[in-house]
Amino acid sequence: MPRPRRYGSAERPLAPTAPARRPASSFRLSGSIPGGRSHAANAVERHPLTDGAANARLEAYDSQVKGCFDRIVPVLKRLSALQHDDDFVEEAQRHARRELGHELPPPILESAWVTQLDMRSLFAWCLFKAYEEVSSSFFRDDPLQGRDGSESSEAFNAFLLSCGFHLLDVSPCADGRLAHAIAYALRIPFGSVRRRPHAGAMFDVENTVDRWVRTEHLRFREARPNGAHEPTRYLKVVVYHFSSRDPRHEGCAAHGSNDVAAAAAGLQRLQEFRQAVENSFCCGASVDLLLIGLDTDTDAIRVHVPDVSGHTDLEHWLDALDLHAATLALSPEAARDRLLALVLAARSDSGEQGSGLAVDPGMARLIARLIEHNISQIDFVRAYHHGAYADAGHAERFIGVGIGFKEIHLRNLTYFAHMDTVEEGAADLDVGVKIFTGLNVSRGLPIPVVIRFDYHGSVPGARDRAVLYCRRTDEAIQNRYPELVASGQLHTLLSVRDRDQHSPAETVGSSIRLETGGGH
Repeated sequence: MPRPRRYGSAERPLAPTAPARRPASSFRLSGSIPGGRSHAANAVERHPLTDGAANARLEAYDSQVKGCFDRIVPVLKRLSALQHDDDFVEEAQRHARRELGHELPPPILESAWVTQLDMRSLFAWCLFKAYEEVSSSFFRDDPLQGRDGSESSEAFNAFLLSCGFHLLDVSPCADGRLAHAIAYALRIPFGSVRRRPHAGAMFDVENTVDRWVRTEHLRFREARPNGAHEPTRYLKVVVYHFSSRDPRHEGCAAHGSNDVAAAAAGLQRLQEFRQAVENSFCCGASVDLLLIGLDTDTDAIRVHVPDVSGHTDLEHWLDALDLHAATLALSPEAARDRLLALVLAARSDSGEQGSGLAVDPGMARLIARLIEHNISQIDFVRAYHHGAYADAGHAERFIGVGIGFKEIHLRNLTYFAHMDTVEEGAADLDVGVKIFTGLNVSRGLPIPVVIRFDYHGSVPGARDRAVLYCRRTDEAIQNRYPELVASGQLHTLLSVRDRDQHSPAETVGSSIRLETGGGH
């Protein structure tokens, strides 16, 4: 039987700044990758619980979206070689229409004969255009099939309530390698979860308490999603991350690539949130906590199963890779039963004193469901990425700043810096700029920053205030990084979205100045 892993055990000694490594015997993989990690062939045996059709659909969406961004540089390299030809503008537009699906801003192209083609502005313009198209497609087509009111969202909401939870609030790390944590790694319909990424998963306790208050007020006033008298809880989840392939360098930068520190900090922040709610309202307020780790190489999760009293042990977790192997030969129903039994038994050998050893049945059902979902993701990575992602480190395409980005659910697409003001979110933003200094500036490309503030259209003046927040944030970014801005190495796009409508973001400004209308 797979057992909860213990840090510092004789089985897996713990290095001071590295995650404990899995014994090689627990992998059912073939071949090898850099760093000594095995990887699966595409023909690896699929788990009976894996949703192959969903995996194919998710892979197609991932490839389509990232292709929109990754075609930009090859196109611009081609234009660079053509920029002094007599028919450059016409040829550039033909090439852009064929490869990118849209034309380029004429003012930038038409000035190329005077000096050099402004590649930094052109790159940023193309990237912002790709973002707009992705946003529009997401809200128009619902490619992840998880919008509010969708069949999958309604089914998961009902399941969540049956487990004893009226709201799921998840804070993953802002690292772009976790941007897909909801829709891919955990396979939760995005309309069923409240997501707020933060660097190191260090969510703001006060803001989260405010959201808890609003949630409980809705239950009291409108019985949404259920009445306040019903004994359900608000579930707050932290998703920290680690790298099994390069633990000392590709873990969470906010915690020094130390997964022990990342897990401990996440748990502390969770406990501070629960303590804040209880101090402000009452003991036993309806808050439960869950700590999950995500391996950014394989997308396998580790779940620190809390006991029935809500106590979480950092030295014990259930590893989805172990459970994948343990249930591989079973029928789907038998595998589900086995997963639930293993979760329920997860705390039986913890040996702790002073806390209950049983696991809450509703929490166990939810964890078993999340592990089942993650099994599909494990097979997704094995089938489409040979068992581990090639981009072990950062490979994000842009920085997202502000409040929103409901449509971003792809790995290594966006580095999130959620904030109301640059002053309060400076640490998150600085991390993003540092990452993109290596990714883009080192290659002569600018740092693309999409500023986004969502608003409630039902509130008078809300859109105007969102636009104001965008402009205020843009000005603060210019003041914080004046050299990057002045040299054209940082460009911004300003956008807002009415969260009361299932509609795409609306562009309201940009640092790219064009002489004619259209574009940005």
